[in-house]
Amino acid sequence: MDNEISRRKARHLEICVESDRYAIEGRRGGLRKVRFAHRAMPELDAGAIDASLDFLGHRIALPILVSCMTGGSEGGGRVNRALAQAAQEARIPVGIGSMRVLFGDDGLFPQFHVKGLAPDVPVIANLGAVQLREIGRDRVIETLKRLEVQALALHLNAGQELFQPGGDRDFRGLKEAIARLCEASPLPIIVKETGFGIGPREVDWLLGAGVAYVDIAGAGGTNWILVESYRLEGEEAEAAREFADWGIPADVLLLALSKRKSGSEKCASGSRIIASGGLRSGLDIAKAVALGAELGALALPFARAAHAGGTEGALRLVRVLELSLKAAMAMSGCVDLRALRSVPLRIGAGLEADAEELLRAEGGSG
Repeated sequence: MDNEISRRKARHLEICVESDRYAIEGRRGGLRKVRFAHRAMPELDAGAIDASLDFLGHRIALPILVSCMTGGSEGGGRVNRALAQAAQEARIPVGIGSMRVLFGDDGLFPQFHVKGLAPDVPVIANLGAVQLREIGRDRVIETLKRLEVQALALHLNAGQELFQPGGDRDFRGLKEAIARLCEASPLPIIVKETGFGIGPREVDWLLGAGVAYVDIAGAGGTNWILVESYRLEGEEAEAAREFADWGIPADVLLLALSKRKSGSEKCASGSRIIASGGLRSGLDIAKAVALGAELGALALPFARAAHAGGTEGALRLVRVLELSLKAAMAMSGCVDLRALRSVPLRIGAGLEADAEELLRAEGGSG
């Protein structure tokens, strides 16, 4: 079984990094319908812009998270190590792939134990919420201690599991398992989707249950049903391809969350939101923060950069993201992230309508 999981993880990584062979990204990524108002005379020193913030007990240099993506295979281990080294040098947090395989093969522990490579930044472990229910919180907490991580990200991936051969089909008891872990865990718990979004009502429930951060992971980035479609044949592959546009886009989710309080309180859930789902640029990250997110997370771009160029490939991507993030801040007159969170935004009419429709569908503005 564990060898089967490792083979599956290796195939997933292959599909994700070979962009010329596999089309796996949503058609509505990024935050193109959100625009800043340009300041021709921003009255600031661009060299003094500070994009740092406190996150999981560390001062990080940028509001960028290298999100959980891969693990459990030899190639995944290499990517995890490269990303951890890059995160340490760039002073940004990093997530590792699902540690499910560890509970059946402890010999894979070194692939996930990367804290020694990133001692000064938050390292985030990752596990499916369904596996939490099956493994039990005590074993999970013990493994987190061994990994020396600063948080656990529980991922919700019903869409992928439904199309994964041998995947989970029973999603009962997840809320109880998450709440019980939050009560017992000495570490912060993050809950993230895997590319189809977490709606405002579910965000509220999770934060009320004790989750430290919710990563909305909206549609527009890696579509894991499409990833699975390349491992399927016949009717199953055909059915999987019908879900190319499934989910709630990240920009709709961020704006809907932002709308539920007025004035300077951009997000009803405070700064406990992580934005992901098709973010591909520093400008996207700036827009996400301006809409109320604590930081922006990217998975696929970092996995591809590290697979192709190792640590230096990942660092090059960070440098590009930093340059465009800080340029957006400068041309918006924002010297720090606090200013960025209060800057006026121009919102496209279609996006505005989609956010309002989502709030109505979920029962109003809360």
